Amino acid sequence: MFSAQRQAEILRIVRASQTCTISRLAETFSVSDETIRRNIGPLIADGLLVKVHGGVMVPDYLDDAPYQRRILENREAKQAIAACVSQLVRDGDALMLEGGSTCMHIAEALRSHARLTVVTNAVEVARILAPGSDNRVFMAGGQLRPDDAAAVDESALAFVRQFHVQFAVASVTAVDVQGRFMDSLPADAAFSQAIFAQAERRIVVADRTKFGHSALVHAFGPDTPHMLITDEEPAPAFAQVFAAAGLEVRLPATFEKKQNAY
Repeated sequence: MFSAQRQAEILRIVRASQTCTISRLAETFSVSDETIRRNIGPLIADGLLVKVHGGVMVPDYLDDAPYQRRILENREAKQAIAACVSQLVRDGDALMLEGGSTCMHIAEALRSHARLTVVTNAVEVARILAPGSDNRVFMAGGQLRPDDAAAVDESALAFVRQFHVQFAVASVTAVDVQGRFMDSLPADAAFSQAIFAQAERRIVVADRTKFGHSALVHAFGPDTPHMLITDEEPAPAFAQVFAAAGLEVRLPATFEKKQNAY
């Protein structure tokens, strides 16, 4: 197959699934990973594809999708991340959770815990955890967004500032090449910043598809959270930035071996 034909097929495949790994494309065309990288180079340069760690995706894939679709995207990765957070949190702990799709999976993973104190701006997080065994759930008020039923206005920010918790957990839209954590909306970035200010331990959660991209708003730098939980070892460039910032990176596969007492 000529290079131009292969590029057209690559575009068709990636557009159909929104994202695809280099290894899968190489297997599909029975060529080497390096050949695929040469083929996708011009497509990336022309803005038709966006490079991510280990693969490519269509440029608009990281724009905020409808909430129900976000819940299903990279579901296994988000569930693995959620399990790590669940192992950190103990019965009786207090935590803040915002309304991102990964945080919904975290709420599900926390169902087995008891006596939690949970502060959230997300109706769905409250619905999941309020019936738990002796849990106390505090819901930020204000105007709810129609997409995800989360409150993100000034009254929600004022509400969370009255609490002090052990953990604050925030998800992000993207992690850019400088290791900065990005959100699509200023209100989401402001809420993440607000809950981080009230917590002893600040945790950011991001699956592997978020790396190497940018979004509208710079939420916080790599020196703000104490811990990043993700589902795949970050590329060396990211690892170097995170190490320099003192940011601990944890992965589902190694979590139990590295678990510390907090």
